[in-house]
Amino acid sequence: MAADLSQIVKAYDVRGVVPDQWDESLAELFGAAFAQVTNADAIVTGHDMRPSSPGLSRAFARGAAARGVDVTEIGLCSTDQLYFASGQLGLPGAMFTASHNPAQYNGIKMCRAGAAPVGQDTGLAEIRALVEEWSANAPQTPPATRTGTITRRDTLADYAAHLLSLVDLASMRPLKVVVDAGNGMGGHTVPTVFASLPLTVVPLYFELDGTFPNHEANPLDPKNIVDLQAKVRETGADLGLAFDGDADRCFVVDERGEGISPSAITALVAARELARNGGKGTVIHNLITSWSVPEVVKENGGTPVRTRVGHSFIKEEMARTGAIFGGEHSAHYYFRDFWNADTGMLAALHVLAALGGQEGTLSDLVAQYDRYASSGEINSTVDDQAGRLAAVRAAYTGRDGITIDELDGLTVTAADWWFNLRPSNTEPLLRLNVEARDESTMVKTRDEALALIRA
Repeated sequence: MAADLSQIVKAYDVRGVVPDQWDESLAELFGAAFAQVTNADAIVTGHDMRPSSPGLSRAFARGAAARGVDVTEIGLCSTDQLYFASGQLGLPGAMFTASHNPAQYNGIKMCRAGAAPVGQDTGLAEIRALVEEWSANAPQTPPATRTGTITRRDTLADYAAHLLSLVDLASMRPLKVVVDAGNGMGGHTVPTVFASLPLTVVPLYFELDGTFPNHEANPLDPKNIVDLQAKVRETGADLGLAFDGDADRCFVVDERGEGISPSAITALVAARELARNGGKGTVIHNLITSWSVPEVVKENGGTPVRTRVGHSFIKEEMARTGAIFGGEHSAHYYFRDFWNADTGMLAALHVLAALGGQEGTLSDLVAQYDRYASSGEINSTVDDQAGRLAAVRAAYTGRDGITIDELDGLTVTAADWWFNLRPSNTEPLLRLNVEARDESTMVKTRDEALALIRA
C-alpha cells in the first residue's frame, strides 16, 4: 500500500509525528528518492538531538547508499552547520530536525549542493512522488549497479572557523552573555564557536535533550524567553541570546532583559554587512519587517529589496539580485557569504561584535535601528479568509493618502502607519502586523483593523 504523504510533505520540508505519520522505513525511501532526484554521486546528512533523529538519519543514508550514492554523515549538528557542510563540500544535504516542534515530531530539511533549498517547485514534489510509488511496490526501491559508502566526518571546528572569518571580532571588549539553548543544538555549537572570544558565557539548558524538559525551543514565543530574561537581569549580563531547537534562528535580549525585535537586528546586521562590502550591496527584507530596515539600508549606501514572507522567496531574491544579506521578522538571517543560507549564529556574532566594539549598552546601540511602534503578529481565527480580506480591502480603498498592494496578502500604507494582513497556508487564520510612527497611532490602527477582521 502506498504511503499517504499529504500530511507530512510540506512546502519546504518533510515534517510529522514519529512513528505515527512516518518512520525509518519511509526515511529509507526518502533517502533513495533524494539520491535519484538530485542525481548526485555523494550527499551529506546531519541530525539534531531528538530521540528519533539518529535512526531516521541512518535509514535515509542506507536508502541513498542503496542507490549507489556515497554518504558523508556529520552526525549531531545545527541546521546551519549542515548548510555549511553542503556549501563547503559541494554536496546535496539532508538535515533531520523538526526545529521548534514538540518532541514527538521529526522532519527533513533538504538542499542541493551549495545549500540551495529543495522545496515543492525545486525537487520535493518529485521526491514525494517516488516515495509514494516505491512504497506501493513492496516497499522497495529499484536496485542500483553499486552500493555507496557511508562515512563519518566532524565539521564543527570548520563550521566555527568559517563563521568567525566573516566577522571582525579583533577589537571586541569582554562581555557577559547568557545563552539559552533550549536543550537544542545551540548547546552543541555555541561552546565551539564562542571558545576563542572574550566572553563570559552563562549557559541555560545546554544539555542536548529532544524531549525539551525546560521549555519549547521556540524563542519567538514570549513565554520561552522568560528564563533568559530573568538570568540576564540576575547576572548583570550585557545581553542574552536564545536559539531555537535546530539553532538556525537566534533571538536577542538587551541588558535590561528586554527582547529586541528581529527587524532591529536585521537593520544592525545590514549596516555592518554593507560596511564590510564598501557601502554597496542589495539587502533583502520581507514585507512585514519594520520601515527601519529599508531606511537603514539606504542610509548606509545599500539597495533594499522587499519580498514575500518565507525563506524560499528570500533565498530566490538573494540569488537573483546577488544580495549580500537578508533578514526576516521571524529571526531568520541569510548571508551571501554563507551560500545565501540562514544562520542565526552569524547574526549573533555580528551583535557581539557591534556591542563589543563600543562602550555603550545594547539598548542604546539598538535604539538607532528600532524607530517605530509595532504590534507584533496578531492571529485571528476566521472561517472565510478571502471574505474578510476583501472586506478589509474595501474599507480602505479610496481613502486619501492610502496605498494598497497585494504582493503577499494585503498591505495598506499611510503616511504614518502601515499594516499587512496575510492568510495562513495551514490554518483558518489571518495574521496581522501593524507599525506606526508612535504608539497611539499604532494602537488606533491595530484596533480598527482587528474590528474589521473580526466583524
